[in-house]
Amino acid sequence: MKYLLLPAVVLLAGCQSLSQSDNADSDSGANTHIETANAVEIHQALLADESIDVTHPIADVEFSLKDKESLAKNDIWPRIQSQLTFDIPEEKRLIAQRNWYAKHPSYLKRVAKRAEPFLYYIVEELEKNDMPIELALLPVVESAFDPFAYSHGRASGMWQFVPATGERFGMKQNWWYDGRRDIVASTEGAIKYLKYLNKFFDGDWMLALAAYNSGEGRVRNAVRKNKRLGKPTDFWSLDLPKETRAYVPKLLALADIIKRPEDFNLTLYSIDNKSVLSLVDIKSQLDLAKAATLAGLSLAELQRLNPGFNRWATDPDGPHRLLLPTHTVEKFQLGLSKLSKNDRLAWQRYKIKSGDNLGVIANKFNTRVDLIQQVNNIKGNQIRAGKHLLIPVAAKSLDSYVFSQEQRIAKKQSRPGKGIKVTHTVKSGDNLWDIGRKYKVNGKSIAKWNGFAPRDTLKLGQKLVIWQKNTASYAKSKTGNRVENAIIRNITYKVRRGDSFARIADKFNVRISDIERWNNLDRSKYLQPGQRLKLSVDVTNNI
Repeated sequence: MKYLLLPAVVLLAGCQSLSQSDNADSDSGANTHIETANAVEIHQALLADESIDVTHPIADVEFSLKDKESLAKNDIWPRIQSQLTFDIPEEKRLIAQRNWYAKHPSYLKRVAKRAEPFLYYIVEELEKNDMPIELALLPVVESAFDPFAYSHGRASGMWQFVPATGERFGMKQNWWYDGRRDIVASTEGAIKYLKYLNKFFDGDWMLALAAYNSGEGRVRNAVRKNKRLGKPTDFWSLDLPKETRAYVPKLLALADIIKRPEDFNLTLYSIDNKSVLSLVDIKSQLDLAKAATLAGLSLAELQRLNPGFNRWATDPDGPHRLLLPTHTVEKFQLGLSKLSKNDRLAWQRYKIKSGDNLGVIANKFNTRVDLIQQVNNIKGNQIRAGKHLLIPVAAKSLDSYVFSQEQRIAKKQSRPGKGIKVTHTVKSGDNLWDIGRKYKVNGKSIAKWNGFAPRDTLKLGQKLVIWQKNTASYAKSKTGNRVENAIIRNITYKVRRGDSFARIADKFNVRISDIERWNNLDRSKYLQPGQRLKLSVDVTNNI
């Protein structure tokens, strides 16, 4: 058994970034430069705890991680404060973030509750690796300390890794398990990645942090550009994406407030400076419902501490470990020792029917073909009608596993929306662009309604919930302009690197021909970064 060291903290969370389309709320006829979010919008995004690019798909789960007799005797904050070393320049971007954080203590408390199980462990790991203690605050900026958070850029977990970078730094990802959400695997991976970036930029932590947000190639190119132009190459002087320009100031603002909270009339939440979680070796696959019962936890509580597991059980091929409140470990291990191998999972004897194949059977029981093959000692895919298979199944109804991937998606899809709800079944050749045009909705909205990122691969047979606008609201005049319930705003959009006519049309749910007409352009010509386009946008249809 390995002890992990983790507590509770009043922390601050910044919004990851703001959608450019969120700024289209000026009076009709007025031009708004939507590449810049105003202060009110930033404040609202922070308070909502749901920036446009980072989504928190599940409700927070509150429960005690301490034994009833445990009393806090030692606060972790002096330990962190004594190790804060980053310079805090009086830069405009940093001051704006710091002032805003300081004015919203209720928001800080919410993030503190999310951080409670995990911060102490992160502090310990950073100290072991001789890393700046400020990095313990990075999950606040990345995800508001939510291991279930995901972004429309396909990043997932507390440290917000995209799939490729997660694999690059040791985070296993498959049907059963996603290491990007696993507290231990993702923290280990984040430390490895940050070490690599720090070395890549010759020990400059500001550049390393910027690269953690936008990639080392982009930051390196910005440095090289400034060198060619004879300009300074420090972080504050670089031409970087808007999100990255705000990213480093957010972390520094947090560090400054933690270092001297009294200067901002804040009291930091008292955190017990000792281990509250333990990492327990479970040896082999185990149903999460059975694990929760053995530990004396609800299933939701167990899943909240072990967010890496996608399904109703741990991955049969590992990792074979669970994070548990330390005071529950003895009871859990005693109960686990009494379980036979067969009792770790629930089982069903299934008689093979004519027309069955292993894939159909696996889908029916929400399991994997390879697991059925392994349990029944089947080589290949040949099965015979009339024979029996032993199938591992969930010990409880699938909707009891509230934080499994299926249930997170089901909950997302069941949320009420505006308009008429339609279910689309993905067919061969489908993509978000075509589906969006078919139903006259934004492709990003489809992804949002169904709990995945716009660049995720659609699967054959996948069910998608789509909220169509009421027909009356979407009537169009002969000129093509929306009428009746549509709310039209004239905006100015600044073309970004990678934009195209199709991408902008999809983003704002307008037609390419309209963009051409409004700007006297030809779609065959390339758009240039920085170019400004006039758009007439129905803000009721841009989410």
